[in-house]
Amino acid sequence: METKDTNGNILSNGDSVQLTQDLKVKGAGMTLKQGHVLKKIRLIDDPENIECKVGRAIFVLKTCYLKKRK
Repeated sequence: METKDTNGNILSNGDSVQLTQDLKVKGAGMTLKQGHVLKKIRLIDDPENIECKVGRAIFVLKTCYLKKRK
């Protein structure tokens, strides 16, 4: 399966993506704001999720909240 963003663009390892809406992070007490850029994403087994690093923390995010940056 291919991993796609909200616009249907195919994502690959190392891409940069941008959040399309605010996301509350459970357990961390923080909010990732709309427009925040996440660099060097990693694809995982589930095509609906990606793994990324924010600061020192590693998060798994749903691709329906992301769009690819060019």
